Amino acid sequence: MQETFNWKGIKLETPATYRIVVQGCLDQSWSDRLAGMAIVSQSKGKDAPVTTLTGRLRDQAELSGVLNSLYELHLPILKVEMLERDE
Repeated sequence: MQETFNWKGIKLETPATYRIVVQGCLDQSWSDRLAGMAIVSQSKGKDAPVTTLTGRLRDQAELSGVLNSLYELHLPILKVEMLERDE
């Protein structure tokens, strides 16, 4: 059975809280460069370390800036998820 999702849409200027997961290790000192997002790195045995960034971003332009910074750091992006948006 297919689930119906009631999506009202989002605008480019809509603030929202995001979770971004990247492969690699970043420490909290990068938070200022990454829009003040909280940074948590985890390493499990022989698996590559994974870092999760969580925080509220002002708009899609700020999200794009964070993603570009992660790209410049050569960190593969595994997931980008909008957790909640401002109405």
